[in-house]
Amino acid sequence: MFPMLTVLSMFYYICLRRRSRSGTRSEALGSRRAVELGQRAVLPISVEVEQYVKEVLDFSSHYGSENSMSYTMWNLAGVPNVYPSSGDFTQTAVFRTYGRWWEQCTSATQAFRRTPQAFHSQDYMELAFEEPVYPTAVEVLETYHPGAIVQILACSHNPFSQNPPADVRWEVLWAGQPSKALTPQARQFSPNIRQLGFATNLLRLEVNSSLLDYYTELDAVILRGVRERPILALYKMPIIDISDLSDSEDEATDVGLPCRQARDAKQNLGNGYFDKLPYELIQLIVSHLTLPDLCRLAQSCKLLQQHCCDPLQYVQLSLQPYWSRLSDASLAHLQGRCTLLQRLNLSWTGNRGAVTAAGFCSFTKACGQSLVCLELSCCHFLSEACLEVIAQTCRCLQELNLSSCDRLHPQAFNHIAKIPRLRRLVLYRTKIEQTAILNILTFCAELRHLNLGSCVMVEDYDVVASMLAARCRFLSSLDLWRCHNLTERGLSELVSGCRLLEELDLGWCSTLQSSSGCFQHLARCLPHLRKLFLTANRTVCDADVEELANCCPALQHLDILGTRMVGPASLRKLLQSCPKLLLLDVSFCSQIDSRVVQELLGLFPNVAIKKSFTQ
Repeated sequence: MFPMLTVLSMFYYICLRRRSRSGTRSEALGSRRAVELGQRAVLPISVEVEQYVKEVLDFSSHYGSENSMSYTMWNLAGVPNVYPSSGDFTQTAVFRTYGRWWEQCTSATQAFRRTPQAFHSQDYMELAFEEPVYPTAVEVLETYHPGAIVQILACSHNPFSQNPPADVRWEVLWAGQPSKALTPQARQFSPNIRQLGFATNLLRLEVNSSLLDYYTELDAVILRGVRERPILALYKMPIIDISDLSDSEDEATDVGLPCRQARDAKQNLGNGYFDKLPYELIQLIVSHLTLPDLCRLAQSCKLLQQHCCDPLQYVQLSLQPYWSRLSDASLAHLQGRCTLLQRLNLSWTGNRGAVTAAGFCSFTKACGQSLVCLELSCCHFLSEACLEVIAQTCRCLQELNLSSCDRLHPQAFNHIAKIPRLRRLVLYRTKIEQTAILNILTFCAELRHLNLGSCVMVEDYDVVASMLAARCRFLSSLDLWRCHNLTERGLSELVSGCRLLEELDLGWCSTLQSSSGCFQHLARCLPHLRKLFLTANRTVCDADVEELANCCPALQHLDILGTRMVGPASLRKLLQSCPKLLLLDVSFCSQIDSRVVQELLGLFPNVAIKKSFTQ
């Protein structure tokens, strides 16, 4: 009983000390009201400013072409083009993917361990506004299949300032989980946002479209705010933290001998039961922590520091969730722990000078010898020197993702040819030229997955297709999305040489003509085909679909959006002949109306048949 009374007396004493310094909650609330009333009496009411996007600065992907405005992120600049209308409009901003279809493909990457549960983002866009303001509201005009936005952030840096930023801060205004609206109709999304301590004219929207039934479309973003800092943002009410009742060693001394005796007894116990646990078991427990928690735990005691700094905990490392905080100093701090690193994800990191080419090269030289997977999507700090270091250091590299690294000089890509073990290469939205890609295909014959989507600097895709057929006969997936000059000759050589292809994306390759028989030849040459996108090819006809039904029984995903020459009978035969089919997009197919779609859905309920609309 006596020890319990002693503990209660200590707690009561400390509470009294803290209360005498901080004041009661009622006093604090009274002070806050006084501040509010005083400010209302002497300050004029701030005028709220409404702004539309002035410029789209950066984004991770879009459905559209690099040479047009249809379905591109650049449509977010300015006033609405479509809203309040609902439906599929070319004047909106659309991301490259939706749903979980892409995760089911053979070209999908293995997920990284230790990704925080709160990190849901798959794509992003960064939007600049004319005038920095203290935000009061952010409104997003969603015109089709809303619900993809999972996070809105604000930046302290003015992108139109001529002075380089000394310290760039990103603050979360709002965050949520992936969702899906009840209907695909247009809506105005305006979540409750946090107050900021700085003015901003740079917002970042992050999205996750995995739960959506079709592509989400955004029309405009509105930033509302005031020019003067709100007075309530300046005032912080004192809060008593029950987990931190002691402010200094003086209070611990005032408590007296019992506290010191308890501390001495604790020191004599060593590491307690942790000393009795096998090293491997503690390693297994620690392996479930996220990276920030791992770093915090390392500061608790020497035993756990040893476990948290063990290189085995850093065989896989995804730094993408921490893109806003990662810097050269962060990489230098992690460098000593990553000597066994095999898989590294730096996607989205380092922009606006937080990570430099020199910092990345130093980390790669120290930790890249065992790398087999390197994700560098949207890393705008990359330079030719960085790719040279990757080629020299990462001799075991099998997977390299440079998606949307659109600021890399075309000459830099030649260094990739020095990585002969590459099996997966993503060059979506890069400025790679024909000479570099031919050089890569010459020396990287083990390629299994290649993404050249929206690579507009390649002059002749027929030559690339011919080289693929000759050098990469074990190719499993190939993305040629919006490759504008591939002809029937190149496609014929490709499918004749790469007969193990399971995925082929020829979306928006408008130069291919069905009348040449190229699509029927494709079906006959690729019996293992599981995914085929012929998006927006107006010439696809019934004979092509019937040949797919005859020759490709493993087909799971087919997109024939926009064709005028496919009717219900051939689709019915396809659905009967391809029992594994999961996705069929017939949007804007003039012979396939909503009545036909409903009839087919009734006969084949396991297939997601997509038919978009325009109001």
